[in-house]
Parts: sequence; C-alpha cells; structure tokens
Amino acid sequence: METPSLSVILPNYNHSAYLPRALDALLAQTVQPMEMIVIDDCSTDRSWDIIQDYARRNPVIRPFRNEKNQGVIATVNRGIELARGEYLFFAPADDESRPTLFEKSFAILRHHPEAPMCCTVSEFREVGTGMHWHVGVGMADRPCFLPAERLVELERQGRLHIAPNTSVIRKAALVKAGCFLPELKWHSDWFGFYVAALRDGACFVPEPLAVFYVHATSYYKTGSQQKLVHREVLRHLMVRLTSPEWADVVESVRRSGALYIFGWPLFKLLCATPEWRRFLTPLFLRKNLWHAFKLAVKRWLPAWLANLYFRMAGYRS
Repeated sequence: METPSLSVILPNYNHSAYLPRALDALLAQTVQPMEMIVIDDCSTDRSWDIIQDYARRNPVIRPFRNEKNQGVIATVNRGIELARGEYLFFAPADDESRPTLFEKSFAILRHHPEAPMCCTVSEFREVGTGMHWHVGVGMADRPCFLPAERLVELERQGRLHIAPNTSVIRKAALVKAGCFLPELKWHSDWFGFYVAALRDGACFVPEPLAVFYVHATSYYKTGSQQKLVHREVLRHLMVRLTSPEWADVVESVRRSGALYIFGWPLFKLLCATPEWRRFLTPLFLRKNLWHAFKLAVKRWLPAWLANLYFRMAGYRS
C-alpha cells in the first residue's frame, strides 16, 4: 500500500542555533514527506538565511516568511492552510526527530484507517541540567491501535502521553478539533491532539522517536511562567472544553483526570467557578498532587539523583 501524503510544518522564530539540527533530522527520515513547510516568523537572527540555504539545496522544503511577527500559533495555523498532505507533522525548530519516525508511524496507520493519528514515546532532554527521561513508556508493548476508551483508561493510570512533536495526525481530524486555537496559546496543541484522540482513538509506537529539548527559550516554558496570562489561558481552555462543540469528549476528559497536567493554577480556577467544580474528582486531585511532587523532585534534587528517581519511577526506559 502506498504511503499517505504527509506535510511537515516547521514554525521558527530566532532558533538559528537549533534549526539546522531540526532540518537535518527531517531530511534524514527513511520515509520522506511530500513537503516541508518552513515558516519564519520575522526572526532577528540568521534563521531566514539558514532556511533559504536549505530550501535551495532541498526542493522538498517550501520556505515562507511572515510579513510581521505573528506568534507561533498563527504561524502554525498558516502552515495548516498551506499544507497539501493528508497527514500533518509539526516539527518544532528546536527539537529533533529520529530517522524512522514517519516510517514506523505509517506502518501501523496503514492497518488502522479509522485512527486519526499515530503517536510515539517522547524523549525529553533538559538543556543545562543533564535531566533526560522518556514519557509514554508503558502505553503498549507493541505497535497497535488504542481505542478512545482505552486512552481514557491509560490517562486514569497516568500512562497516556500524546505530543505533537511525536505524532503524525490526519489533517481533517485536527481541523475538526479546531486546529490550534489562538486563545489557548501554549496549550492549544494539547487541546487539539487530545480532542482528536479521545474522539476516535490513536495508533501508538512504543519507541522514543522524537527528542523534546527543554531550555530557557522553549515556547511552553516561557509562556507558562507568565502567571496572569496563564490563568486567562486556562479560563479560555475550560470555556472551550465545556462548550457544545466538544460535548462528545468533555466527559472523557473529566473521567480521565487529564486536566491535572495544568497544576495548581487550574485547581484554583475550578474551585472558584461553580459550574466547573465537577472536574474536581478524587482522581484529578490525586494526580494533581503527584504532578506537583514530580515538579518538586526536578526542581530541588541534583540532576543525577532526579534522573535516578525518574528511572525507578518508570519515566525512563
């Protein structure tokens, strides 16, 4: 069976130090995409020169540059509009994909046309601390399709992990989920991908096929540190989640306790909003406390000891 068409979307802003690594990794894929849409968001470093140089040498790359700085969400949504492939892959300019990511994702998707996406284990590396761990280990022991109800159970057990930089997703499924909603900022990818998976399930490959580098200029890290903005983003998230448009997935989110990932800011928001208190389930509270403990481990223990803890706790294969 022929491999479905794939569009890679890579947004970039001032990541010239990491951009060649990301582009080289994509060009080294054993299954090549039909196109790589690389959009520069008016960088002030050498990014645009690097992108143009790669595009001249690699016809698969389609380079674009925003006329003015739009922000990552608008840039990604522009990429979705430009994409011609049936499937999409979102490649952060500062992360790295392993050579067989696309090959192994499509190998299982071919057998499960009902699946909207395929995800894999994520490898996390924290720049400057030596922290290194895997997330998603234990979702399954072989490549397979996981129905939506199984994903809910995995989330309840604390084993579900779906990340855009490890996932190939059908464009139609992401569009149905709302694409990347600007008001959700750095949580928009979580929302779109989780909604798609909890509606129709997902394929899974139990290997770390992408590396997520955590550093001072990571989009999520810089955004979530803006506390006032973060609270407003979480309010938008709850308004969206409880709207009629997502009525088919809201109960799955509530039962799974998936919202624990947003920590104490969301806990306080749920407590203060009567119509959202139904999300304060015992499971949500237990997972929220456990998440806070893990963050404390990372923050206060020496890197070597934190690495040992995560290995023993099953976060590193």
